[in-house]
Amino acid sequence: MASSTIDTSLKFDNSYATELQGFYVEWQGADVPAPELVALNKPLAADLGLDTDALNEQALANIFSGKSAPTDAAPLAQAYAGHQFGGFSPQLGDGRALLLGEVVDRSGERQDIALKGSGRTPFSRGGDGKAVLGPVLREYIMAEAMHALNIPTTRALAAVTTGESIMREDGNHPGAVLARSAASHLRVGSFQFFAARGETDNVQKLADYAINRHYPHLSNSKTPYLGLLRGVRQAQAALLAKWMMVGFVHGVMNTDNMTISGETIDYGPCAFMDEYDPATLFSSIDQQGRYAYGQQPAMARWNLARFAETLLPLLAKNEDRAIEIATEEVTLFGGQYMTLWTNRMRAKLGLKSVQDDDTRLADGLLSAMKGQNVDYTLLFRYLADATLGNAEKAQALFDDPSAFNSWLSAWQDRASVETATPSERAAAMNRVNPIYIPRNHMVEEALQAAEQRGNYARFEKLSAVLANPYEERDGLQEYASPAPDGFGPYKTFCGT
Repeated sequence: MASSTIDTSLKFDNSYATELQGFYVEWQGADVPAPELVALNKPLAADLGLDTDALNEQALANIFSGKSAPTDAAPLAQAYAGHQFGGFSPQLGDGRALLLGEVVDRSGERQDIALKGSGRTPFSRGGDGKAVLGPVLREYIMAEAMHALNIPTTRALAAVTTGESIMREDGNHPGAVLARSAASHLRVGSFQFFAARGETDNVQKLADYAINRHYPHLSNSKTPYLGLLRGVRQAQAALLAKWMMVGFVHGVMNTDNMTISGETIDYGPCAFMDEYDPATLFSSIDQQGRYAYGQQPAMARWNLARFAETLLPLLAKNEDRAIEIATEEVTLFGGQYMTLWTNRMRAKLGLKSVQDDDTRLADGLLSAMKGQNVDYTLLFRYLADATLGNAEKAQALFDDPSAFNSWLSAWQDRASVETATPSERAAAMNRVNPIYIPRNHMVEEALQAAEQRGNYARFEKLSAVLANPYEERDGLQEYASPAPDGFGPYKTFCGT
């Protein structure tokens, strides 16, 4: 176990550790043999108050591997439960993760700093508590790409190799640790842990903490716990709408992977959809397609219902009335999500005014795309050209463009009532439709080069390209291109 500490410029204020005693186990990272810093997010570090120039790389590697703890940190493993692919596990917890502590960033927002892959904890359930390099770099790429796409997400702060060789089913891999920041690591499963034990007092204590941290405007409310449920519903509906806009497939939307804050967390078997298909699925362990692209909104609603169940004793003294309140709030998720989805689709289609048939228009485009092997990202990007009178590139994406051509005519009629000029509309569309996403083949090339050859050049270049996803730049065509013939079917794994 790690025991040394390092003075840093981080100013820790560890509210979870001080206010929620009994909700975690104090713990330390493993004493790994040879930590080495391989990626550092300096802008994020600065926002968190960490002066990276004041520490040498070895000190940073020691901190971000868990070998040494920052002074005033309070490392701990959080307790939580969760529904995993529909089955409930009453105790999960941080089996290979540590919350180092909390800092208040430059914007005045409280942020967790946590590690993944830092060794066994009391929640490891027979696992080794380790992570390997490929999945650590995957999460780094994905989290920062999502941030650049303006999607709420945990952030990647650093990646460190540990000097270990970690055995997995497909052989040995370099050991690694990811350091990340988050608005918090409170999950639906955090509430389920105590609700499953009938510990209503602890559920209320956790709810009060969540309100103070994420929804402080509810502190003086007469119905704060109803407000909490409503706030989580709104945050998660907004998050799902944003996922769906960019073709993001999380892959493992278990209740322990859904945050109370509405941030994307735990990038395991995740990927971005290339060809549009609601059944798109990348996870090697999701045999039934529970978390396929098109299923994600329904699964978010299901997870929200599980959260609502934990709050029932707090919503009303009468159980029947509590169930009625919770059911009403969960039922509102679908309509709220669709409103948000339609509003964002309007922007993707270059529409500012509101008409009743806009949802049908957007659905019509998806219907025209289905079964046509259409690259989801490029089609929306090429629609900006179509609004300028050049529809050929968009049409060429379809095996048979006849259905698209009919839709195109309807869209052009709809756009004709807009006040913006075609060039203004095209520019607005390009501001919300990315040209660069983490293309699966590009991600794999970067990960393989790093794991197999210790070459981080492709990882660094891909990260740099994805940091500015909306501005098309010369010389980066390969980063905007679909996978070459022969790539796939693509599968990802829960490797971190």
